[in-house]
Amino acid sequence: MSLLGFLLASGAIALTALLIYLRNRQQFWAKRNFPCAPNPHLIYGHSKGQITEKHAVDINRKLYREFRDRGLSFGGVNFFMVPAVLIVDPEMVKTVLVRDFHVFHDRGIYSDPVADPLSGHLFLLEGQAWRTLRQKLTPTFTSGRMKSMFGTIVDVANELTSFMENTYQAKPEMEMKDVLVRFTTDVIGTCAFGIRCNTLNNPDSEFLKNGEKVFEMKMTNMVKFVFASLYKDLARSIGVKLNDVEVERFFMGLVKDTVSFRETNNVQRNDFLNLLIQLKNKGYLADHAEQSDKEPVKLTLNEVAAQCFVFFIAGFETSSTTMNFCLYELAMNPDIQERLRSEINEAIQSNGGNINYDLVMGIQYLDNVINETLRKYPPLESLNRVTNQDYRIPNTNHVIPNQTMITIPVHAIQHDPNHYPDPERFDPDRFLPENVKSRHPYVFIPFGEGPRICIGLRFGMMQAKMGLITLLRGFKFSPSPMTPPSIVFDKKAFVLSPQGGNHLRVDKI
Repeated sequence: MSLLGFLLASGAIALTALLIYLRNRQQFWAKRNFPCAPNPHLIYGHSKGQITEKHAVDINRKLYREFRDRGLSFGGVNFFMVPAVLIVDPEMVKTVLVRDFHVFHDRGIYSDPVADPLSGHLFLLEGQAWRTLRQKLTPTFTSGRMKSMFGTIVDVANELTSFMENTYQAKPEMEMKDVLVRFTTDVIGTCAFGIRCNTLNNPDSEFLKNGEKVFEMKMTNMVKFVFASLYKDLARSIGVKLNDVEVERFFMGLVKDTVSFRETNNVQRNDFLNLLIQLKNKGYLADHAEQSDKEPVKLTLNEVAAQCFVFFIAGFETSSTTMNFCLYELAMNPDIQERLRSEINEAIQSNGGNINYDLVMGIQYLDNVINETLRKYPPLESLNRVTNQDYRIPNTNHVIPNQTMITIPVHAIQHDPNHYPDPERFDPDRFLPENVKSRHPYVFIPFGEGPRICIGLRFGMMQAKMGLITLLRGFKFSPSPMTPPSIVFDKKAFVLSPQGGNHLRVDKI
């Protein structure tokens, strides 16, 4: 056989082997007689068009409806070449997040704290490493800690008021997404790192630039993510990094320099980094010593940096998008906006004109409005878990293999008319106590639930509420010529975000 013939034959064999491999991946569920979505694409599975044509919301919502309409509680799907089980029934959601948490305690998302140190944070860690860190960090998010940081948030809120007053007259139509991202960047910068970012007045802030880089959904990042999800051990062996090198350099350098300065000069502040420094030097918080004969496990400097990083990106994006969508709905529903403004002002007047932590967290209608915003626009459109053993689904003969991805389509569940009639209508009264009691508790899960519920939930709500109170007390929001009649999601955004921003008319009250 000639060299050319050999090469052609080898190529044909390799191509045939690849096609067989791809077909086997896409027939993963059908071969197991597992209820599944039909006709997976050879390469994209059931995710064809994601990022380029569709948002993941659209894909998961279609799959959810198909399984629901077939009377199924779950179904097998393929996200690109990754087999997953999509959950439909809220009781099974509860089973995954709480009842059988010991089987589903990991998110199954690739991380490598050695090659990619910023990935060694609470959101991604697995098994005992996650459990140990969660126990250490839980006391840092108590209501007492939040109260100690509240004054700092008030200071940034006052800066937001000044910014709005200096801007709205020259530019009554404002793009609020950008404003709110800058506000949350300033809050997180000072509460996490003790650094005044001044992003509201400096849109070229390094904090802002690096925060935005984290959420860039480039095709190269997607390819690396799929590869690392399929072949975690191989990805770790070759040191795959999912975090941008420049982002890593910025945050690692910032944390190391700040920690060194504080330790050298004995600087004490009421912020998140101060608590992490205690965990680094002692293994416990000064007012929360562990009762154990064992030597407490201390955080490394890299672990401190990773927790600061996830605290920043979580608060930076999720709180700003929640406030952003909330302002959009309030502009489109002026009666709700006026009622909320009235209840905020009444609560403050009843408190002698003072704004404090308990007042901000205690305005019931503000809670309802934010919860309805989170129902329509959950920051993460789905939650992921992964099995750590073969798992037989209760009351069935179907087995989910070990290390299989589980997807809970939060957005689809929270837009199911069986749970929320007329789901596209913005109605805060859905969260009146009597209405909440009438629904299954696991059809509202924007922050997850169970032992792995978002640890920063209380902080995120405090930040969002203070931002909305500040804006609504001073300004009225209404649609502008650039305001769309309904939100279209940015297909390339990891966290739900409106395509083209959020342009609203702003008027001083």
